Amino acid sequence: MLSVQPINQQQQDIVRRLTSTYIDQAAVFFDRQIKPVPVQFDLKGRAAGMYLVQDGKSIIRYNAYLFSKYFEDNIATTVPHEVAHYVADMIYGLENIRPHGLEWKKIMHILGADASVTANYDLAGIPVRRQRRFNYDCGCMTHQLSAIRHHKVRMGKAAYRCKYCGSKVVYTG
Repeated sequence: MLSVQPINQQQQDIVRRLTSTYIDQAAVFFDRQIKPVPVQFDLKGRAAGMYLVQDGKSIIRYNAYLFSKYFEDNIATTVPHEVAHYVADMIYGLENIRPHGLEWKKIMHILGADASVTANYDLAGIPVRRQRRFNYDCGCMTHQLSAIRHHKVRMGKAAYRCKYCGSKVVYTG
């Protein structure tokens, strides 16, 4: 199987310019200044894009491999999708809205983009990050929790129950 190469610098520049253009378009519509957002092409796995706020800093991350394989589709869908998340955060605040709620859909409409939430891409040839799974038991079966959920349980920040028997799931080690 041939492996897909990430997008080149020229394509990255196109994506960055389009990201800025969409932000400017939204700023005009809302009659507000919206500062530019840093863009990185370091996202791996199944997602084509991600808007992230970490330590109070906003960033848009794109998957350079998925963009390479599906460049035109990602230009038309992923870029406005992630910009809409960023603009929604700047206008409404993330704590006040649902991730793909009415405000986000309004921004997608303003940007002239389809408000679909996800895409289904063939990942052949694309590096995909796999999460480790951990076994948990309840009264009726074994469950496999992702590394993220396992960590939340271990830190005491979450507890999970079986949707069939209602028992709390317990780590089996």
